[in-house]
Amino acid sequence: MISSFFPIIHSQKERQKYRDIKIYNSEKWQLVHWKSLETGYRTSPYFEFYEDDIQPLFREKHEFLLDFNLRCLEIVCECLQADLKVSKTEVYERTFIDKIDYRHLANSRKEKQINFDPYTQVFDNKHGFIPNLSILDLLFNEGTNAINYLNDQSKHL
Repeated sequence: MISSFFPIIHSQKERQKYRDIKIYNSEKWQLVHWKSLETGYRTSPYFEFYEDDIQPLFREKHEFLLDFNLRCLEIVCECLQADLKVSKTEVYERTFIDKIDYRHLANSRKEKQINFDPYTQVFDNKHGFIPNLSILDLLFNEGTNAINYLNDQSKHL
């Protein structure tokens, strides 16, 4: 999840470590986001199938952005039935040995355009296929086929 989609507490520092970024939970951002998801995806084929798994993300309070994002990753992996091993380092490591570095995926300035194969979306009859929306869009529209879809997209990477 990208922090610009919900409120964060900005420190007085110029730069802030990712692990230190706090979520501003005094606003009802979670309720607003959940209502938006319900409005957009209630009619999708798999919304009800994943609703009970996803909704806790919009009820549980997390103090730090990193903790919230890791919880999101955990729940999404469970929904996909993907066995993803995640670990955190104690200090910043510029390069890794025997690990895959995915940090480049978080850099929107260097994001390359990928032509994903289309799948049926809720409003594709009005807007056509909109690629790269979110993992929730894929889950709510493709359900248990989402992991197969993702594996098939590796040809585009």
